[in-house]
Amino acid sequence: MLSQPTLDALAAAGLDPAGVEVLAVRTLEEDLAGGVDVTSVATVPFDLSGTAAFVPRKPGTVAGIAVAMACLDVAADDELVWEHVGSDGTAAAGDQVLRVTGLVRTLLTGERSALNLLCHLSGIATATAQWVVAVEGTGARIRDTRKTTPGLRALEKYAVTVGGGVNHRMSLSDAALVKDNHVLAAGGVTAAFEAVRREFPGLDVEVECDTLEQVSDVVAAGADLVLLDNMSLSDMRAAVEICKPKGVRTEASGGLTVERARPVAETGVDYLSVGALTHSAPVLDLGMDLL
Repeated sequence: MLSQPTLDALAAAGLDPAGVEVLAVRTLEEDLAGGVDVTSVATVPFDLSGTAAFVPRKPGTVAGIAVAMACLDVAADDELVWEHVGSDGTAAAGDQVLRVTGLVRTLLTGERSALNLLCHLSGIATATAQWVVAVEGTGARIRDTRKTTPGLRALEKYAVTVGGGVNHRMSLSDAALVKDNHVLAAGGVTAAFEAVRREFPGLDVEVECDTLEQVSDVVAAGADLVLLDNMSLSDMRAAVEICKPKGVRTEASGGLTVERARPVAETGVDYLSVGALTHSAPVLDLGMDLL
């Protein structure tokens, strides 16, 4: 069962306590695999109490402190005392972002599950923050995709927001995104857009385009947002000039890198779509130190 401090921290982050608890239980079950933490049982007296601090080894943007707390709660045989609960966000190397007191066996058993999630989510937040800095002042926003780890989408997308990015749709039912395979199946980009609009008139419809002709066609048809797929900088600028007078938003996608982010943002696009935020972000190295 999750402690009240953990529930409060999850609520502050806008995360679903039930979903996080299920995830925490599964990670602990995977780590224990039906047995016990043999090393801790052998080396740590059962009644030994201690205090542990979670500390970044490098500077970055920390995300998922409440999730780490949930892992320790699930591992605990005793009541943990949360001595310091930091806020998700920028942290320097050596900062104590979380400090807890309890049975040392409990802390060591839950350590890896807590760190696996905390380091992963913090890596996403840190990577996102780097992209956000790269386009600062242009008006463009960094946006994620559905290229997420199965079962971790809500948490990974939360980490993107901690890093300053914005979320695209959470599921296939949130909004329509007409891509090349839909276009092929429907018989053309305009036909695909119009089919979605007829079937789901209340939803935003985004259409992927790889030519300026397609952009003109879907803007005339009434698209809400146009995804500019692997376009050159000059074509992106031309696409923005087609879309902006009609109030149609634009999103750049495909082949984007942090180094290329600013020139792309300076074309006037509203969003840069970056799947790498969730599928390729390196972890932020954090450790749990017994004090």
